[in-house]
Amino acid sequence: MKIINSTVYAGRNIHSHKKCIQLDVDLEGYSEIPSKDIKDFNKNLVDMLPILNTHRCGIDEEGGFVKRLNEGTYLAHICEHIIIAIQNILGIDVAYGKAREIEGDRYIVVYQYEYPKVGIEVAKLAVDIINSLIERKKISFDDRLNIIKSIMPEELIGPSALEICNAAKKAGLPVIKMGNSGFYQIGYGKQGRIIESAITNATSCVSADISCDKLLTKELLRIQNLPVSQGEKVNNVIDLLRTAEEIGYPVVLKPEFGSKGRGVILKITNEKELLRYYQKLTEEFKDIIVERYYEGDDYRVCVVGYKVVAVSKRIPPFVIGDGERNIKELIDELNSDELRGEDHEKPLTKVKIDDELERNLSKNNYNLNSVLKNGEKLFLRKNSNLSTGGIAIDYTDVISEENKEICVRAAKAIGLDICGVDVCTTDISESLMNNGAILEVNAAPGLRMHSYPYEGVSRNIGNDIINMMYNNNPQNIPVVAITGTNGKTTTTRIINSTLSRMGYCVGMTSTDGIYVNGKCIDIGDDTGFESAKCILYNRDVDIAVLETARGGIIRKGLAYDLADVAVITNITDDHLGIDNINSMEELCKVKSLVAEAVKENGNVVINADDEWSRKIINRISSNIIYYSSDFNNELIRENINKKNIAVYRKDDYIYVSNRGVEYKIIDVKDIPISLNGTLEFNIENAMAACAALVAMEVDYSMIKIGLENFNSEDNSGRFNVYDYNGIKVILDYGHNIEGYKKVLSTLEGISSGNITGIIGVPGDRNDYVAREIGSISARYLDKIIIKEDKDRRGRKGGEIPNLIKDGVLEVKKNANVNIVLDEFTALQIALDESSEGDIVIVFFEKLEPLVNYIKSNKNSDTNLGNVVNSN
Repeated sequence: MKIINSTVYAGRNIHSHKKCIQLDVDLEGYSEIPSKDIKDFNKNLVDMLPILNTHRCGIDEEGGFVKRLNEGTYLAHICEHIIIAIQNILGIDVAYGKAREIEGDRYIVVYQYEYPKVGIEVAKLAVDIINSLIERKKISFDDRLNIIKSIMPEELIGPSALEICNAAKKAGLPVIKMGNSGFYQIGYGKQGRIIESAITNATSCVSADISCDKLLTKELLRIQNLPVSQGEKVNNVIDLLRTAEEIGYPVVLKPEFGSKGRGVILKITNEKELLRYYQKLTEEFKDIIVERYYEGDDYRVCVVGYKVVAVSKRIPPFVIGDGERNIKELIDELNSDELRGEDHEKPLTKVKIDDELERNLSKNNYNLNSVLKNGEKLFLRKNSNLSTGGIAIDYTDVISEENKEICVRAAKAIGLDICGVDVCTTDISESLMNNGAILEVNAAPGLRMHSYPYEGVSRNIGNDIINMMYNNNPQNIPVVAITGTNGKTTTTRIINSTLSRMGYCVGMTSTDGIYVNGKCIDIGDDTGFESAKCILYNRDVDIAVLETARGGIIRKGLAYDLADVAVITNITDDHLGIDNINSMEELCKVKSLVAEAVKENGNVVINADDEWSRKIINRISSNIIYYSSDFNNELIRENINKKNIAVYRKDDYIYVSNRGVEYKIIDVKDIPISLNGTLEFNIENAMAACAALVAMEVDYSMIKIGLENFNSEDNSGRFNVYDYNGIKVILDYGHNIEGYKKVLSTLEGISSGNITGIIGVPGDRNDYVAREIGSISARYLDKIIIKEDKDRRGRKGGEIPNLIKDGVLEVKKNANVNIVLDEFTALQIALDESSEGDIVIVFFEKLEPLVNYIKSNKNSDTNLGNVVNSN
């Protein structure tokens, strides 16, 4: 078995609404061989991974998977279970997986993940395990597992960031990890807020830098008449001894710039100790401070938005003797607590045995082999930071109002919107002005001590931070997603145009580019994951309107979490046979992801006239708005009767029924892109856009204004009509069967002469599509010129044009048909051979060269009207 390729889905995808990885694997001749027929495979597998005994595998009983193994199951399915099992062993809570045959030995294995690098490495280990069991070779499972464990910290989200991100999700805000960094964006567009640990994009960089300078912090607090410990920076041994003498022992040594208690040495009682520790510190730090040592307890006061939201009493790590075990054994027991982990991975941190700890033991006349008396309590360090193994007890309800005010003043003196104020006092309920001091003010304070106190009430600081960032009103920008086979580009553009006209800064993705506030920032087919992310990250955007195509969904899934409104224009058999999507049922499942990924109180717009769109209705859990050209459509009548929203055409007007009331929106003849009501497909697109805008609670008068002002200038490349010396030239992006049918059937009603068609189809469509487009063209066109796209998408030169020609000749043996591979040359020939009153329709690949050629003729007037087709 070997891995051919892997695809990491960062969000909702065609397999699941969970994050998944898809492996493309080759079973190398084992596709028909069950594991029970491979000697000792099942036994050795379960012996290596006994956790597999708990897998149910679709059977409602523990041991379901092992039962399947014994009955006979296959390697791809086994691989899926091994991957999930190993992730569970690593403490990763995942459960979803599936395996599916593609062809012969080619399978895909899909599984849920939390951390992408770990997920891929686990898959490699799973495949190696399978191969080792087949080949009856040993594999060092524990060593491989430890290697994976070593890379996990790179991907773990820190406890502070996790706290804030969880609070954001609870408030209904999406969270995006920004690259492979520790930065996360909460919300989209203008409502996007960035965090790194407990720092937000509003946290002052200057203030954070000041807080890192302990000497400057001390000076600023002193200026504000806040209680700080006496001390100063020392430059040499003479300075050190003089300052310590002036302050009076005991003293504290610490680096001027530092964090997490690194380098802080407390309660130095004499010159000898002072000189020894100073020498040690100067080996690691350049700038050293000496200050007065305060007797008392260590408190962390968390200030968010200049309010005290949590207080913890921090206690250094300690062990209690039993008269039998030595200190090392007691530390091992302490570290075995399931709440303790490496660094910040768990609520508490394991106690590390280092020089500082051993110095502290020596100072108390102990070493690691010493046995404490039964009940004897020994503090392992003087430092109480959680990062060095300390614990925290909640004191939020104990601190006095005066001390809260002092800590808020300290935060304001430094200018930090989020900070941890470290104070030392014997009683946090008594004034610090008389009984204690502020030791430090820290940017990016750790939140886990407040979220997971060793004793006391858990405080939800993440929620306080979210409320601060959003002024107590957490909300996201609206997201509108549009998909379908035909009409999605026009529908997207109408929605964008209407909302822009209302003064919103709209971010739009479409088949021709990315637009922000009406300006194009990228040209190309921008209907996929990365294009959508561009809009979601853009801090100017008020509303995201995202055309979302089949290919992008399959390749990377959805870039957003949940939309407010989704639109499905229609679903036809375009693209079948591509990306392992071989049936309409499979295609519907792909498209339906856009309809499924909608907020519970959101809306999905469905074309009630489209057969396959109706088939996905049972997959939708949000509100459904139907639109139809037929007022008597069953689904339209059903929504009207339920007083739900319906959009329909009646008496040549578009109507909206909402809450039992009917509203007349616009005469279809007043919609410019309908060409005086003749272009049925653009009337459908107008209804789809209207329904989406109603879902967004746009005023109906604004919807009318939007529709009657959307014209050819707004809808480039979609049934654009030009006059070329009396010849009507129509440029359209039609590239599938349904698109050709709709456009060509329209031409009969507007033609007074001959119709010449320059036709083609992308090379990734199957042979049937190419022939069928030839057949459709033969029924409507007087003269046919077949061209070839520059991007042949894997086809041989001339292959697609010849298939199209076959389709033409099947319908009309004596058809006037020629092949001119270059579409620009084909247009020139068509115009030369046409007369006034004729129509030339071009289903183009590249729009701009054709438009420039038409406009370059001095006698031509451009853009007589515009309509939309296909995408």
